[in-house]
Amino acid sequence: MKVSKNLIRTVAAALLLALCAAPALAQRGKWWQDERFQRELGLTTEQVTRLEEIFQKHQPKLREHMKALEQAEDQLSQLIEKGDDASVMAHMGVVEAARAELNKTRTLMLLRMRRSLTADQWAKFTALASERTRRGRGPDRAPQ
Repeated sequence: MKVSKNLIRTVAAALLLALCAAPALAQRGKWWQDERFQRELGLTTEQVTRLEEIFQKHQPKLREHMKALEQAEDQLSQLIEKGDDASVMAHMGVVEAARAELNKTRTLMLLRMRRSLTADQWAKFTALASERTRRGRGPDRAPQ
């Protein structure tokens, strides 16, 4: 099956857009260390410590998965430049599998963090996070 160069370019652009739109690990910030979040959620010192422990525990695996994703994407870019349609199509699965592993690990970390909060704290957290998103400020920026 022959794939047009326009399709390959479209797929590459979509992958790049997805990567940029996906919240990058390093850019997420430590919301549990943000004074406003601590105050408005009523986080205890123990909760802040537990959230940090969860984060630190998952960091090595997250970095490993991020590196694997970056390498897979670099290889995909090289294949796209070569114009080998079959290789590009085959390698897209590798890229998406790497992205899936990163997302699964991140989701597991977030689930464990979620379990460290009370139901009321979780409701307040989602409201604060939505507010930040609406204002166009990512979680990596301090609230005003």
